[in-house]
Amino acid sequence: MKTPLLADVYAVEAFQTHGHQMVDLLAKHLKAAQKATHKTIPYTDPEIEKKFWEQYPEKQDFQTLAQDLIDRSIHIHQPKYIGHQVAPPAPITAVSSMLTSFLNNGSAVYEMGIANTAIERIVTDQLCAQLGFDSNARGFLTSGGTLANLTALLAARSVKDRSGVWKNGHEESLGILVCEEAHYCVDRAARIMGLGDKGILKVPATTNYAMDTAALEETLEKAKQEGIQVFAIVGSAPSTATGTIDPLDKIASFAQKHGLWFHVDAAHGGAAIYSTTFKKDLAGIEKADSVAIDGHKMMMMPALTTALLFKDGSHSYQTFSQKADYLLSDADHEDWYNMAKRTFECTKSMMSIHWFVLLNQYGTSVFDEFVTKLYQMGRQFAEIIKKDANFELALEPQTNIVCFRMVQKQLSEKELNTLNERLRFALVQEGSFYIVQTKLRGTHYLRVTIMNPKTDPEILSALLTHLKELAKPILQNLK
Repeated sequence: MKTPLLADVYAVEAFQTHGHQMVDLLAKHLKAAQKATHKTIPYTDPEIEKKFWEQYPEKQDFQTLAQDLIDRSIHIHQPKYIGHQVAPPAPITAVSSMLTSFLNNGSAVYEMGIANTAIERIVTDQLCAQLGFDSNARGFLTSGGTLANLTALLAARSVKDRSGVWKNGHEESLGILVCEEAHYCVDRAARIMGLGDKGILKVPATTNYAMDTAALEETLEKAKQEGIQVFAIVGSAPSTATGTIDPLDKIASFAQKHGLWFHVDAAHGGAAIYSTTFKKDLAGIEKADSVAIDGHKMMMMPALTTALLFKDGSHSYQTFSQKADYLLSDADHEDWYNMAKRTFECTKSMMSIHWFVLLNQYGTSVFDEFVTKLYQMGRQFAEIIKKDANFELALEPQTNIVCFRMVQKQLSEKELNTLNERLRFALVQEGSFYIVQTKLRGTHYLRVTIMNPKTDPEILSALLTHLKELAKPILQNLK
């Protein structure tokens, strides 16, 4: 049987041509993005965008196809991208992504990921040491913070609940403690585990949106009275909406007192363990039983790659206990190099390579520089906002997440909510900047996450100026 299409698909010459074209296009895009002269988001109506791609010419020239994809995507490397918590990947990790995609080594068993499995152990050991864990700690990489948090809570349940849920199902009502301001993925993980509404015990937040540790004893006692066995408490470092870090040291003490598993969702802020300036804000994280840190947020890596780290490495093997004779010879043997025993994924991308490439080429100092600069820029933006009477802060930022809103004395709170909601929508439609929004206790705020080290005070001041211009017609309609 002749296979001319397959011959074309695997042609070396075509691969070389496409590879060179792609690198040239991305280098050109990066250069233009860093100048911040083009739109950040080329927003179109979803139905219009869908129609564009439905009608896209077959067998389009690859270079044209690639350019169209670039032009019609949001531009993360643009310094005016200050929206969601996604890093502008270090260009070298884009190159390592090409390498790992081509090699396509899975990581379920060592044989299918020889280099990257060994490297994953090295990378996670380094992270554990940086956290302050001892030599008994172990970790692994997984596909995102949601999976990491779910896996950590499954491990916590396995360790703390002796009824054997994994084999016998729920025989008791189980629950976790988590701040009402925590990321929704923790709530989702608890529901996936079958804990239900009753098992998700929301601890009130303080006025600055951190977990109110003074309310912990009361919340736990109420759970006991309702017959709920609490097995874990989750701290945020930071919470997503406001960037506020929970008081980890106090939570650790509470967890130790009551024999609870202490997990820290440090997906966004965990990289601050490398910051000589801001590591102190994570005091207590070294007392956690497990910690999740995203590489694709504050560590300049492409999505998705998340480290899940355990203070006691043996606990990471208690999450799953299954036989797969074709894959694993002994499901109970703690061999660190067969990843399928500890992760949801069977096939897993070679994500450890991105971590290793950055560490190998730049060292840990690059993470210090990145986190420190962005956190400092968050504080500088707060000062810029405070000097402009047209805006007000929701709270002083602890990280690179800043919540603020436009204010006008003549408007009611309801009208201010409408103003800020419409203002954000107008900004997205216009496209020069990209920011997001959040609601805090019923009040609508604009939300900025400074993810690009090339975002400077001049750009942030220009954002406020631009918002004031966009607000003029909106204010006219509100009168």
